Amino acid sequence: MLTRQEITILQELAKQYAEIASLPIQKEKRNMWLKLNTIQMERPMVLIDQIPWHEMDVDGFLKTKVSDPHWRGIEWEMRTAIYRWHHMPADLVVNPYICLPRIAENVGWNLPFHAESEVGQYGGQAQTHIFVNQLQEMEDIEKIQPRKIIVHKEREAEMLLEAKEVFGGIIDYRWGGFSSHLGFWDFISLWMGVTNCYIELMDRPEFMHAIMERMTQIHLEEIRQMNELQLYDINTNICHCSQTFLPDLPKEGDIAVSGNAWAFGLAQLFTSVSPAITDEFEVAYMKRIFPYYGAIYYGCCDRLDDRLDIIAKLPKIRKISCSPWSIPEPFAEKMPDYCAMSVKPNPAFLAGESMDEDSIRKEIRRAIAAAKNYNRSVEFILKDITTVRNDPQRLWRWQEIAMEEVQR
Repeated sequence: MLTRQEITILQELAKQYAEIASLPIQKEKRNMWLKLNTIQMERPMVLIDQIPWHEMDVDGFLKTKVSDPHWRGIEWEMRTAIYRWHHMPADLVVNPYICLPRIAENVGWNLPFHAESEVGQYGGQAQTHIFVNQLQEMEDIEKIQPRKIIVHKEREAEMLLEAKEVFGGIIDYRWGGFSSHLGFWDFISLWMGVTNCYIELMDRPEFMHAIMERMTQIHLEEIRQMNELQLYDINTNICHCSQTFLPDLPKEGDIAVSGNAWAFGLAQLFTSVSPAITDEFEVAYMKRIFPYYGAIYYGCCDRLDDRLDIIAKLPKIRKISCSPWSIPEPFAEKMPDYCAMSVKPNPAFLAGESMDEDSIRKEIRRAIAAAKNYNRSVEFILKDITTVRNDPQRLWRWQEIAMEEVQR
């Protein structure tokens, strides 16, 4: 139950948010993203995400005040959107509505991660773990349990009534939803430890295949449940930190099922294996899962330069990550013509004793030149930002530099 004071706080934030969302530039930016995502780029686009928010609050604006966890999440989304717009908007599109969180649980896997040690830096945001291997024998694979989706319908009904009171006459609202993280190897590395994964891929490939087969079967059943409950995100227009506007995905009136939604896949562990291993242990399984989705964003910090021909076998891919460890020229040359090149600038340039503006410009210019040379649609997504040394202006300045470069 929201208090009168909390309702007032949310309404004041909603008014600020609605004012930003109604600006004509929102439609302009949306159309520019549509062009980029359909490989008709007007100019390179820029976004900043996965921000070290604990270092960003310069005036107390980011401090949340609502006690209910679901409404506090909405409050946080409004505060961070307003903050980003005022300090580092880049090419962010602020939707003309508020997304309400689906109140549901995904009960499954049932296999927590166990770390022997961890080292935290920068306020605990950067941590190093040594994980306990919980999957050592074939019978251990049964520890990975099927998933069960539970929707709390009564609380969702209450939230709709609360949303009418909070947002009525200020801004529209609609349900958000869930975006599928299809990076199975992220989970496996946390259950086994990275070194153990590499050893087992060499010594017991049949064991690793058995793990992937079980996870694939479990996820296919999860898709069935999620579709039945219509829980997928088709309204935020964001997937893996990138704007996802397309002319026909979703279409007006579409329901929240996987075929109308984006998902993201990745196999970061496989940066240090051969392309053949990626083909056998990643692509072979994702080819069975990706067709259920409307579009796929593929890659994260994994370097894909030497295996783009293999990644191109995957269906529904619309964007491919060009990580900070990628070489932009061969990446741009080899990537599929129907995909956008999603460049990840190096956040380390913001984390030193001083901000390295020269390296930031050179990195962006090099990627733009590579994309132009091979006629690629290209976006720049600065993410995985562990620290800016408690100097928020560094991030604001990075945005200024990036926007200068893409608008040359």
